[in-house]
Order: sequence, then structure tokens, then C-alpha cells
Amino acid sequence: MLTIWGRANSVNVQKVLWGCEELGLPFQRIDAGMQFGGNNEPRYLAMNPNGRVPTIMDGDFVLWESNSILRYLAMEYGKAGALYPAGPKVRASVDRWLDWSLSTLQPAERPVFWGFVRTPAAERDVARLTAEAGVVAGLWRMLDQHLEGRDYMEGGVFTLADLVLGAYARRWFGLDGQIDRPALPNLERWYAQVSERAGFRQYVAAPLS
Repeated sequence: MLTIWGRANSVNVQKVLWGCEELGLPFQRIDAGMQFGGNNEPRYLAMNPNGRVPTIMDGDFVLWESNSILRYLAMEYGKAGALYPAGPKVRASVDRWLDWSLSTLQPAERPVFWGFVRTPAAERDVARLTAEAGVVAGLWRMLDQHLEGRDYMEGGVFTLADLVLGAYARRWFGLDGQIDRPALPNLERWYAQVSERAGFRQYVAAPLS
């Protein structure tokens, strides 16, 4: 059985768990990281020298980096290109969003998430967080424009691009009342759709922590 190391409130772990649900793939999850520790112990570092989560073991194959894990699972266990279409153009388009989520979106949204969710209110630099949230809003506005006339991010079907961005969108929409979010009707419509999927409801929809 597939083994996944990582805590359930990590967005990168949530992506992998959601992917397993989409693929009908059974797994066992072992808590690791933050309050659970274990990720800096020699046994874990032998698997993942970064000491981050998630890490998976599939038989004797070990892999880390959440988006790489999702690609692997979709290629190994997906049927007929499920989640990760085989056509070069649509696959490259999906890959673009997976790369963008790590190169651009996560570095911008992470300080906002940590500032509002994992920092006590008395210790927050609200002015800085408000400015940073404005930058993140600009990124989501770009997706809102991309989603004009589209049901999903690429190829007209639910793919890894929707899954990965949907997990980050949960954090954005979960800050309701704490930031001034612009109206983004295409993004909101898309998010309402992907958030109804069983894997999202089970692994991503929990209160932010």
C-alpha cells in the first residue's frame, strides 16, 4: 500500500491526499512535520533530505515534492490520462499551472496564510499583511481572467491543475472576513465547482489551521 508522510493540515499533503481520492488509490498516512516532528530524524531525512512533507513510498519507490508526486500517481494509476492528459499541448498547459503554483502563487500566499491563520492576532503586522494580500489578489485575478468561458483550467476536464490550484484557493477563500477580497466571478464559479468533489470535501475543506 502507498504510504504518505505528512500532516493533514499541510496544503501540499492535502493535494496528494485529494489526488489519491480522485484516483481511487488506497493509502496509509503517517503524521509528520510541525507539531508531529519526525521529519528531521535520520530515517526520514534518508528518504527526503529536505526534511519537508509530503514524502511517499510506493513499494520501494520513494518520492518527494507534492506536484511531482501527483504527476507520478496520475501516470502510474490514472486511467486514460485521468487528471494528467497525455496530449503534449494540454499536458504542458497543466504543467504550467503546477509550476506556477510553486514558483509564483505559493511564495506570495504563504506569508498571508501564516500571518492570519498561524500568527496570534496581537502579533500580526496588519498593514504588511494587507499589502501582501493585495499581491495575492492580483494573482487570483489573473486566474479569474483565464477562467472566462472555461469550466476547468485546461482541456475542458478536471485535471491536476484544478486540483492543485483548488487546494490553494481553499486558503484564499478561507480568509473570508479577514482580508478585502475583490469580486472574481469566474474564480468563484470554478471554486464552487471543484470544492464539491469528494476528495476536496474529505481532505481540503477542513477549517484552516
